[in-house]
Amino acid sequence: MFTRKIALFSLLGFKVNLDISWLFLAVLVVWSLATGYFPYQVPGLDASTYWSMAIIGAAGLFFSIVFHEFSHSLVARHYGLPISGITLFIFGGVAEMEEEPENPKVEFLMAAAGPLASFFLAALFWLTARFLESQSFGIGVAAVASYLALINAIVAVFNLIPGFPLDGGRMLRAVLWYWKDDLRWGTRIATGVGDAFGLVLIILGVISIFTGNFIGGMWWFLIGLFLRGAAAASYNQLQVRRLLQGEPIARFMTRNVVVAPPHISLHELIEDYIYAYHYDMFPVVEQDRLIGYVTARDLKETPRELWGHTTVRAISRPLDDGTTIEAQEDALKALAQMRKTGNSRLLVTDRGRLVGIVVLKDLLEFLTLKIDLEGLDR
Repeated sequence: MFTRKIALFSLLGFKVNLDISWLFLAVLVVWSLATGYFPYQVPGLDASTYWSMAIIGAAGLFFSIVFHEFSHSLVARHYGLPISGITLFIFGGVAEMEEEPENPKVEFLMAAAGPLASFFLAALFWLTARFLESQSFGIGVAAVASYLALINAIVAVFNLIPGFPLDGGRMLRAVLWYWKDDLRWGTRIATGVGDAFGLVLIILGVISIFTGNFIGGMWWFLIGLFLRGAAAASYNQLQVRRLLQGEPIARFMTRNVVVAPPHISLHELIEDYIYAYHYDMFPVVEQDRLIGYVTARDLKETPRELWGHTTVRAISRPLDDGTTIEAQEDALKALAQMRKTGNSRLLVTDRGRLVGIVVLKDLLEFLTLKIDLEGLDR
């Protein structure tokens, strides 16, 4: 979903990231507020005031989106669902769940937390705006508070639309899941609604463009495309989980792993291992115990003149960065760990001993073959 994420800060144990696409949204919001919305709502102010109001309004929108996603994340954590982080992107934000909820109740409560949080902020900003107006504190500040009340109400109502992956779609899925005790069936229905709603937005966007509302029409069109794509991707992700869950790692891992001794020099590693086997990563094993791993990138970062008397041990990486997985885990766990860490291969261990290596390419090849034979439910 995301292109490049920029880490912003951590709060309450959650990492907040910014997709670079959100910068485009921020610029567009500031420009539209400064040149259109606020001059229409509060005429007669100078341009610098409008731009200041727009910047504060955009910052308030940023806060509102983070608050919305934090509400999802806190409920998820309360029920033991791991959240890898919160990412803001051009269409809002998303709390990145590593696993599906374990039952319909958790799904419903987690989904409902977002709109409730946005309604809470809408009421809070509305009351703030009315108080500021009654005290004659400043018409500009009151206008910003009124805008934030309006935008939070819109976010809450929009997210209640029962189309997956919107919050309302997740709530619908939870209800259907509870009714039929079938997560896949509930997901298929909810994503179907989301797909249909996305198509409606695309049609409305095209109509708006041809009737003269080009900017508004483009936004409807793009949001519709995003919703349709996200609905299809969400259902396919569930299907992938179904196909991989319970499949043992042993089915995919390579057992006869070429390992590098820690005492050899980097020159020996290159000549006797990298050039001989054409791998770019080797586990480092000492006395039958896995102690780390070394990559071709580590070699590039070491000056060439040091290769002859620098040992593999000196540049080997530790095993605390998500590169290992226990042999009893299943393929779905391995795929989730690869996605979280960015590693395309994992070292499979059994009580500290290296027993194999699992590569993303092998998982994907198995998944492709299984889809060809069994197909995906539609």
